[in-house]
Amino acid sequence: MQASQDPLNNWIYENHKGVRYGLKGKVLVDERSSFQQITIIESERYGKSLLLDGCWMTAEHQERHYHECLVQPALCSSAELSKALIIGGGDGGTARECLRHKELKYLDMVEIDLRVVELSQKYLPTIGGSAWIDQRLHLNICNGIDWVANALDGTYDVVIVDGSDPKGPAEGLFNKIFFENCKRILKPNGVFATQTESPEAFQSIHIETIKLIREIFEFADPLYGSVPMYPSGWWSWTFASINSPRYKHPIKKRVDEISKNCEIWSPRWQKGAFDAIPAFIERELNP
Repeated sequence: MQASQDPLNNWIYENHKGVRYGLKGKVLVDERSSFQQITIIESERYGKSLLLDGCWMTAEHQERHYHECLVQPALCSSAELSKALIIGGGDGGTARECLRHKELKYLDMVEIDLRVVELSQKYLPTIGGSAWIDQRLHLNICNGIDWVANALDGTYDVVIVDGSDPKGPAEGLFNKIFFENCKRILKPNGVFATQTESPEAFQSIHIETIKLIREIFEFADPLYGSVPMYPSGWWSWTFASINSPRYKHPIKKRVDEISKNCEIWSPRWQKGAFDAIPAFIERELNP
C-alpha cells in the first residue's frame, strides 16, 4: 500500500479505517524495495518522516515519543545489561537509545530490509545518530523470525521487537512461536519489549497480542503513551519478564546515566504510563 498524496495541497496521508493521518510536506523518496514501499517526506512540522507501505513509522522531531518508550523501561530494568537484541528498527532510533547505556557491550540488530537502513542513514541521519558507527552495534540483514528461532537459549539480557504493523514483512512478529522463541533466548532475569499498536485504532490486535504475551511470559503489562503522527495518536508498548515484573522497577544507576537527556521517558512518566491502562482494556485482560 502506498501513502495517499494530495499534490495540489502538499499533503501525504496514511489511511486507516476511514480516517486519514497526514503531514504537509514534499516527497523525497518513494520506491519499492524487495519487501515494501518506502516513502520519505520532508514535512513542515516534524521534519523528515518515514512511511513503510503507506504507514507512518517515524519522524525527526517526534521519534523520541516512540523510541524512548520502547527502549528505556527494558534497558533500565534488566538485571544485567551485557547483550541485547533488536528485531527491526531499520531507522536506527531504537539502536541509538540502547547504545546510550555504557553498560551495554553488544547489540545485535536484525533488519530484513537493507534499503530501509540505507535510506534512513541518508535522509534521517539524526534518528540513528552515532549508533551506526558504534562498534557495539552488529547489523544483520536477515529475517528476524529466523534469527530468534536459531539463537541459543539465554543469549540476551534484553530482546526488543521494533516492527511495523502486523502485515507484510512484520506479520510474523505477532504470533505464538515467535514470542516463545523470544522468551527462550532471553536470560532468566532479562526483559522483553515490543510495540503493541494503538488500543483505539488497532484494538483487537492490541488486546490479542497482550493476551498472547501473557500466556508465554509469567509477567507482562502494557504501557501507554502518545505518538501524535500514528493512527489515533494513542500508542502502546508491552513489556514482559520471567521471574518478576522487573520492567516496572528501573535501576537507579541507569536512570541517573540516561534520564537527563530523555525528552519523554522518566521513572515518573513510566509509572504513570503503566497505570494509564484504560478501563475497557483492563476488563478484557483481567475478566
